[in-house]
Amino acid sequence: MQNTDKANKYAANRFSIAPMLDWTDRHCRYFHRLLTNETLLYTEMVTTGAIIHGKGDFLAYNEEEHPVALQLGGSNPQDLATCAKLAAERGYDEINLNVGCPSDRVQNGRFGACLMAEPQLVADCVAAMRDVVDIPVTVKTRIGIDDQDSYEFLTDFVSIVSEKGGCDQFTIHARKAWLSGLSPKENREIPPLDYPRAYQLKKDFAHLNIAVNGGVKTLGDSLSHLEHVDGVMVGREAYQNPYLLAEVDQQIFGLDKPIKKRSQVVKEMYPYIEAQLSKGAYLGHITRHMIGLFQAMPGARQWRRYISENAHKPGAGIEVVEAALAKIPQELDV
Repeated sequence: MQNTDKANKYAANRFSIAPMLDWTDRHCRYFHRLLTNETLLYTEMVTTGAIIHGKGDFLAYNEEEHPVALQLGGSNPQDLATCAKLAAERGYDEINLNVGCPSDRVQNGRFGACLMAEPQLVADCVAAMRDVVDIPVTVKTRIGIDDQDSYEFLTDFVSIVSEKGGCDQFTIHARKAWLSGLSPKENREIPPLDYPRAYQLKKDFAHLNIAVNGGVKTLGDSLSHLEHVDGVMVGREAYQNPYLLAEVDQQIFGLDKPIKKRSQVVKEMYPYIEAQLSKGAYLGHITRHMIGLFQAMPGARQWRRYISENAHKPGAGIEVVEAALAKIPQELDV
């Protein structure tokens, strides 16, 4: 990892923010990095086909985002190796293979959670990537799929991928996935969480780095999980209530540093916003990630409403954010 803070004795994946499609883009990650220096940030899932055949730059990110990991979707070892090599050359700190997404589109592309049924293929994919990069190659997966949800099924998958593929770091979404009958949203909510299964996996594979994901709402939750596993990945809570991240460096990584006020974070976004606008970005594409910053504070509704009603307008600039910030009573921003 490129984070070289000597005071931090923990690996970056001790706390991470989940890859979330249409959410954790580079604007979101820049914003999150202002709240926490130590947290490992993930890109949205990017398919190998998009990187190899797409017209856009699907590997673009801001240098300030480090440590940052690229999540790949795919099941062709050669294509994954090609993309991993490109990502490593671009300076990413980790490559993560998606073996957890249950959507129909992902299944039709033969990647995501359906790959849990093909552990040898996953091992081949990981091995192919590890052969061409020096950065960590990790796997994010579920605890099972459909009726293949026994602990033995999970341990067989982890055994094969770790022993045959050389993967030593797994993030376990502590729910199984139903590959048919449930939407991706329902798959995040309906299958019950089973944290003890992830805890047991760490006991049985003590030599592996095991992180847990799913349903994490607070830093207190995170610290409780860290008594059993190596890392915690938080998802939508970090997006909907981003100020949760303001004390991660102190509470999770043990660093002695001041906690930023919300207004300070907003003002630190100004240079970035202005730079991005000058390159043709739209204000709303940036500010949509900041909407939840003042959650539960006086003025929060006015902040959200003003940005929502004005950031999308043609020519909208930094003055929209300044006006929205003025809706927050500054004496309460502590």
